[in-house]
Amino acid sequence: MTPEPPIPLELWDQVPPAAQAALLVLLQQYQRRIAALEERVRDLEERLAQNSTNSSRPPSSDPPAVKRPPPRPPSGRTKGGQPGHPMFRPPPLAVTRTESFRPAACRRCGHALFGDDPAPLCHRVIELPSISPEVIEYRLHRLCCPRCGDRTRAGLPRGVTAGRYGPRLQAVLALLTGAYRLSKRHVEELCADLFGVPVSAGQVCALEQQTAAALAPVVAELRAYVQTQPANMDETGWREGSQRCWLWVVATAAVTVFHIAGSRAGKVVRDLLGPLHRRVVTSDRFSAYNWLPLGRRQLCWAHLRRDFQAMVDRGNAGSAVGGMLLGWAKCVFAWWPRVRDGTLSRASFRRYLGPVRARFREDLESGAACACAKTAAVCRELLAVEPALWTFARVEGVEPTNNAAERALRHTVQWRKTNFGTDSEVGSRFVERIMSVVATCRQQRRNVLDYLAQCCGESGRGGRPPSLVPQAVDR
Repeated sequence: MTPEPPIPLELWDQVPPAAQAALLVLLQQYQRRIAALEERVRDLEERLAQNSTNSSRPPSSDPPAVKRPPPRPPSGRTKGGQPGHPMFRPPPLAVTRTESFRPAACRRCGHALFGDDPAPLCHRVIELPSISPEVIEYRLHRLCCPRCGDRTRAGLPRGVTAGRYGPRLQAVLALLTGAYRLSKRHVEELCADLFGVPVSAGQVCALEQQTAAALAPVVAELRAYVQTQPANMDETGWREGSQRCWLWVVATAAVTVFHIAGSRAGKVVRDLLGPLHRRVVTSDRFSAYNWLPLGRRQLCWAHLRRDFQAMVDRGNAGSAVGGMLLGWAKCVFAWWPRVRDGTLSRASFRRYLGPVRARFREDLESGAACACAKTAAVCRELLAVEPALWTFARVEGVEPTNNAAERALRHTVQWRKTNFGTDSEVGSRFVERIMSVVATCRQQRRNVLDYLAQCCGESGRGGRPPSLVPQAVDR
């Protein structure tokens, strides 16, 4: 098809044919160039418009101009705990000291008072004692044999480590750097101010390595356990020295495992789940999970909702489809909490989802044929994995989102922002192991410090640390 002349016909006819051909070629080149630049501008404008509602960006990155959801209408209830809400009652602590006080005179007439109240009013105050380190000196005598003249030295008693710092202090230092995100210098200052313990940043690093070695068999058991359970998976960027890495997480109902790898490929997922994994994995649409069978995969609807909102925000031919898909997602999120708390039976939920699933697929097919290339690509991708959108309705114990994995990653992301990753592979092993143990202890409501102290103590005397694997393994 011959393009339209760029100038009026009466002037165009006066241009020599050779010049006309050259001008038409230049015109076509410029039109293609302008179309490419316009597409690039649209793409850049779309990136600038991304926020936590239409992309995977965290809410903390939202600019001030982003409109928050409107506040919910007032419910008419008063602030605070509602009737029926269980009151928080701290566990009773043993009384370590008692002090009795008696009034000296009557508050009304001033007459002297004597005696004891059989049921006095008790007022308890929890206070921290003045902390001073306990330094135990073990004197190992060396005795000379009167028969052969050889000198023999006594050994350390069982449970005493050969290092300068005891297992409980080692566990505290590991918690401060690994769980509470303090820098080595801050730990050095805190130990001096709070505990009166002299420790250097280098010694903190050395104790981290010892703790990582003590936790190695524990984390190995946890990795074997998660390979038998339904799991939520996610990953985030990490920095190990100058190398770009990724921090992966596998979260189950009772165990959470972190792993720092130099790759974001599906091989890492295969290694973490193991060759015999037969349970459902909930994740986002990242291609590393595409090798999983659709029947054992659940796509995160929270991510899908942001994708549908992005379709709406583009304001083009795909916005109408995005609005319809977003409406179906809102239906899912309105019904699912009722299924979780038991006010809606799973049979009724599946019956409600029947027509929703059919209409949802029709809208995906409509979106796959729309003029917006990005909307069409997302819809085609979802059509290819459509059974994985509804696994949660079929399999008990599967959630429609991978929020458990994202919540587990939140602490590590904050750790990365303040510590800028790790300097070496040794540091990465400490981070992934201490994070795994802390997160798992929190899930199982175990005291993290006591558990870490047990692990460090057993490692120091060559024993085996206590396991964190639940006793009844559901395979």
